[in-house]
Formats: sequence, C-alpha cells, structure tokens
Amino acid sequence: MMDAPLTLLDIMEKDIPHAEFAFRRVIPPPFSGFKSVVGTLWEVDYAVAKHVVEAFYENMAKKLGDGEFMDCTKAAWALNRATHAVKTKVPLEQRMVFIHIGV
Repeated sequence: MMDAPLTLLDIMEKDIPHAEFAFRRVIPPPFSGFKSVVGTLWEVDYAVAKHVVEAFYENMAKKLGDGEFMDCTKAAWALNRATHAVKTKVPLEQRMVFIHIGV
C-alpha cells in the first residue's frame, strides 16, 4: 500500500549503502546506485501495475527459505515471468511498458 508518492529525490537523499533493487512506476535517470531497477517507461494505471507487481514479487520470492533475501539478479527473469502470467488480465500494450535495467 502506498502512503505517499516516492520521488526520485526521496531515494537519492536516503543513505542506502547496500542498495540492490528498486521497483518504480516511472524510471527517470539516475538510478541512485541500485544494481537492478524495474519500472515503466511512462505512467501506468495503478490497477494494471498492481497485477504486474504482484506477479513480479511472487516470482522474486519463489523458493526463498527463512532468513533468505530476494536476489536482484533474478529481477529480469521475474519481470518476464510476471508479464507472461498476467497476459489474460493486462493487454500487451500495457505490459510492454515494464522494463528492467541492471544486473
């Protein structure tokens, strides 16, 4: 759930020395040192984004044991799986705006 919009300035002002992954609705440069970023090329309807984001995190969290963390190197794979998983709910022209940049 979103309390307030998260701006790029909010991210840049945080001291996050081990930042590996971010998911943002619209990706503006720079990426503030994150190794892996998933976002959209332009604004996307919240209901559309919700389907993709839920499927994405389901894939990122697959097979995680207690005390294990999500691996940012699986982000591209998880996004690919997510866009395929929601193809009956989200039209192609709305799925194709999601991109991954990084490792």
